[in-house]
Amino acid sequence: MNKQITYKLLIFATVFLFFATKPSSAQTRSDSVLQPDRFRNRLEFEARPGYIIPTHNFLKGENARSKPIRDSFSTHLKYSFQFKPGSPAGSIYGIPHQGIGVAYFTFGEPQQLGAPLAVYLFQGARLAQMTSKLSLHYEWNFGLSGGWKPYHPKTNPDSRVIGSKINAYMNTGFYLNQTVSQYFNLIGGISIAHFSNGNTQFPNAGLNTAGVKLGLMYTLNPSIMSRQSPYRGAVADFPRHVSYDIVLFGSWRRKGVYLEGKGIASPHEYPVGGFNINPMYNFGYKLRAGLSLDGIYDSSANVYTEDYIVEPGGKNPGYTFHNPPVNKQLALGISARAEYVMPYFTVGVGIGSNIVHGGGDLAGLYQMLALKVEVTRNSFIHIGYNLQNFQTPNYLMLGIGYRFNNKYPCFYR
Repeated sequence: MNKQITYKLLIFATVFLFFATKPSSAQTRSDSVLQPDRFRNRLEFEARPGYIIPTHNFLKGENARSKPIRDSFSTHLKYSFQFKPGSPAGSIYGIPHQGIGVAYFTFGEPQQLGAPLAVYLFQGARLAQMTSKLSLHYEWNFGLSGGWKPYHPKTNPDSRVIGSKINAYMNTGFYLNQTVSQYFNLIGGISIAHFSNGNTQFPNAGLNTAGVKLGLMYTLNPSIMSRQSPYRGAVADFPRHVSYDIVLFGSWRRKGVYLEGKGIASPHEYPVGGFNINPMYNFGYKLRAGLSLDGIYDSSANVYTEDYIVEPGGKNPGYTFHNPPVNKQLALGISARAEYVMPYFTVGVGIGSNIVHGGGDLAGLYQMLALKVEVTRNSFIHIGYNLQNFQTPNYLMLGIGYRFNNKYPCFYR
């Protein structure tokens, strides 16, 4: 993938993320894009020095310079809109903020790792009010990063942690927010990040960092906010109920197999598709849980290769990969799910096992981490990742979903 395609994808991601976070027309009035009596608009600049966790020998020193790769640094520019303190949504969810950010990363090795640029969604909320001007918050980031220097057998043969120029970017952290004035806030905390391509390319060891975040936040409309009378009504009791999510997803993946103890990567890309039928009991505004019926077709499941003998002086034909019958690549499983619900975004986890399958790669436990991005009241974009037995990367789950019997009260539309 050349640089032109890389930057086109980043531009597309920027446009997508902007519209994913922009409130719908039902949320706006003619005198304001983001209603000043409901939202506080903020700009933020952050610096994040970090430590690269040495999860691979390449990072420990088995690289072109024969030196450990330890340091990371990133700068971030972020826009967010925050619910008005004292509003129903602010009271229920901890005055959440959400928006879009861009970041530039450097790892001190541009020739071996590159200097990627990321575009991401983020959301956070207050966990505790420690004093009148000091509070504790959390925040997650999720998006795409491009501009990596990936593995190449000739030009970059040692860099086996990153296999593609486009990689997912995930980050989570906790920080303190100190109010300096009605316009400015200082933030400082800890941050953990992960980069990988979701097993869509080989290699896919991924890169992990841990560090601190320091930032300055500027609020665009504090005077408008301060003139608004606080919400004084009682928050309505939550109507507990069962809702039903149906998700269709697809992606592609790469595959490796072991032959006589040796790992061999297939040269092919394999399509993956599936569905989830997911009844969930809604316990309250921020938690729902239930079971899911999970169907999957993984065309890489149980592929195999065979050893062969090359005559002296003969040409090595390379390994040939064979696909098993389709019933060896289909599975039906049941998983337990739990979701943390916030305005616009829902983060979910799950663990399950295939009850009907063709054995081999489809046996054992599977785990999921998913982000649901609200499009309308009942429809959403689904972005998920599937692991096997808590360690083996499986596949991405990119899809769409619809929620039936949704009685969830909504204070942020």
